[in-house]
Amino acid sequence: MAHKIRVLIADDHAIIRHGLKQILSDTEDLELAGEADGGVSAMQLLRTLECDVVLMDVSMPDRNGIDTLKLVKKEFPRLPVLILSMHPEEQYAVRALRAGAAGYLSKQAAPEQLVTALRQVASGKKYVSAEVAEELANAIGEDLDRPPHEKLSDREYQTLCMIASGKTLTQIAEQLNLSVKTVSVYRARLLEKMRLHNNAELTHYGLKHGLVD
Repeated sequence: MAHKIRVLIADDHAIIRHGLKQILSDTEDLELAGEADGGVSAMQLLRTLECDVVLMDVSMPDRNGIDTLKLVKKEFPRLPVLILSMHPEEQYAVRALRAGAAGYLSKQAAPEQLVTALRQVASGKKYVSAEVAEELANAIGEDLDRPPHEKLSDREYQTLCMIASGKTLTQIAEQLNLSVKTVSVYRARLLEKMRLHNNAELTHYGLKHGLVD
């Protein structure tokens, strides 16, 4: 029998992992290489087992998917990472692909779409849905046409989304494993870049542009 595609699943929700494992077991050319409940454990597993694709959630409590993705690409540059997210494509897809992801898929996607995506990235190709392709096309446009939040760094963008969703700087610091002082620096930078003055204006902006879950 031909070589099976070995998939490492990284997601902090046990129910999601169970569903993904079921899809793998129902597909003849896919198999589970291992599963992790966060970014830290995913990196530990990658150093001890062999896999062909990493299937990773973008939002994990100990280390988010974008940060983990960058670590994976640094240590294992040839290993494709498919980002799976509950967030709409317009929130994280372009950022994930710029950070080195081989593809981006919404958790609302059909199982058949996930199987197709896993096969495609395992073969060395990129996978993007029609929605992501549209976002990429828009991102290629002139910087002048881009909304201010698209010009933020990943950390600044994460801070913006979390402030807009009502989290305090202390809560953000805990979730991102950073000091409150560092988060304050990100907040100051994003306020300056976006020409806003306070958290209320950030929250209004986040709601207006659909950045809050």
